[in-house]
Amino acid sequence: MKRYGSVIGLRPEQMAEYIRVHAAVWPEVLAQIKRSNITNYSIYLRQPENLMFAYFEYVGTDYEADMAKMAEDEKTKEWWALCMPMQKPLDTRAEGEWWASTEEVFHMD
Repeated sequence: MKRYGSVIGLRPEQMAEYIRVHAAVWPEVLAQIKRSNITNYSIYLRQPENLMFAYFEYVGTDYEADMAKMAEDEKTKEWWALCMPMQKPLDTRAEGEWWASTEEVFHMD
């Protein structure tokens, strides 16, 4: 199992809508997340900065392949098309990233 953390901004005028849609994530999207070997997935919001932090655990053996399958899923594409305009990626993210990856500096079980 590998832990992942990432951050992204949230457009202030979209905050209520983003929270609303995440209160009822589409079942097909949740199923695809599970098929992609992602567990223990959470998204946190820090206000007033409008900064979101996502955490999940990957339990598969081929992360790149699982993420590629997720990106090909039609319902997931629809979900991303709904959510991405509400997000504000960090200017400092790496090339090719939407959510900026973070480095784990401490963990305790």
